[in-house]
Amino acid sequence: MIRRIDLREAGRDAASVDYRSAVPRAEFDAEAATHVVQPILDEVRARGADAVRDYTDKLDGVWVDDLRVPADALSAALADLDPAVRAALDESVRRLRATCAAELEADVVTDLATGARVTHRKVPVQRVGLYVPGGLAPLVSSVLMNVVPAQTAGVSSIALASPPQEEFGGSVHPTILAACALLGVEEVYAVGGAQAIAMFAYGLPATADTERVERVDLVTGPGNIYVATAKRLLRGQVGIDSEAGPTEIAILADDTADPAYVAADLISQAEHDPLAASVLVTDSPALADDVEAELDKQVAATKHVERIHTSLTGTQSGIVLVRDLEQGLAVVDAYAAEHLEIHTRDAASYAARVRNAGAIFVGPHTPVSLGDYCAGSNHVLPTAGCACHSSGLSVRAFTKSVHVVEYSREGLAEVADHVVTLAEAEDLPGHGAAVRVRFQD
Repeated sequence: MIRRIDLREAGRDAASVDYRSAVPRAEFDAEAATHVVQPILDEVRARGADAVRDYTDKLDGVWVDDLRVPADALSAALADLDPAVRAALDESVRRLRATCAAELEADVVTDLATGARVTHRKVPVQRVGLYVPGGLAPLVSSVLMNVVPAQTAGVSSIALASPPQEEFGGSVHPTILAACALLGVEEVYAVGGAQAIAMFAYGLPATADTERVERVDLVTGPGNIYVATAKRLLRGQVGIDSEAGPTEIAILADDTADPAYVAADLISQAEHDPLAASVLVTDSPALADDVEAELDKQVAATKHVERIHTSLTGTQSGIVLVRDLEQGLAVVDAYAAEHLEIHTRDAASYAARVRNAGAIFVGPHTPVSLGDYCAGSNHVLPTAGCACHSSGLSVRAFTKSVHVVEYSREGLAEVADHVVTLAEAEDLPGHGAAVRVRFQD
């Protein structure tokens, strides 16, 4: 069901090996989708809500008269929510709020000399647009992962979009609506895909049958290739968190790992999407054999057999054999997985040495699915190797830094000659003059 990649001989005679390319990923070519997405963006910018409705009808097969979900639909969804689901959401929110609150950064004041102060101030983004997928699965957990850090950061205006569902009369999935109501998010739109990102980036003017949608400063949240491409094309017009691709898990394991646990965790990511990547890196051929046997047994008993089978048999998934855990650590660090599990002796020590991963799950009782819902961590994470330079969604994503500079006359006098000298060195005499003028009689 899942292929093997043998790297045990790699690197023996070479100074370095490109392990990142040795473990392939699913093809996710945002450039190739540009010819589909750019016309959508242009049409939404030119025709506003009419274009959003037209593309929603064309791409989602749903005609939506009122793009904004009415307030009574939000409250009704929360009232009808299964009590067990609400309890689970409440606990997830509680844990996530705790970790988000711990991330808040205080202003940092530096006094460089008498009358010379620079304050590093953290300021929340004013308005954000949050995207929650609703295609293969209604990702209610993504509502929490986007909203809670934004609220904790102090964002004053939050709008959320999720694809309309024909099953629910062209509205957003009721569980997603219930989560919005639970968190106090009142501005919710039944819009998906590239048109939702365009709506957030450009805003929509008011018409006879549509209220105005204010443009946002930042768009966050995962989506399909069209959402990712829209975010890429609109970067600059609006801030974005990342261009999320298909989900992925890597597991570093030795012969102490439980093959049933490992197989179950590989399947849990494959369940997301046929393009999802599930990768096991191990120095134990016996574990590889046992995991393969477990996959055969467990996949047959799952609900989404076809989707999971497609993912596990794809080129993006595999069992990677390495000589030892040192080589295995190098492989997973180069792969820079969205989710990395460590199932080894002294797992914490290996986890501490990982540089590149969106999130690290340590030990046999910390599965990725815990992080998807109730760990207190955020599950909106960098994919496609971007964990080597990017971070997951957090409070920091919803804030920006501003330097507040405050000098007195005496403070400026102390460095005035240096400013003038550097201005002249750059042939910008006006810069120096702006300092000199303050000390003329």
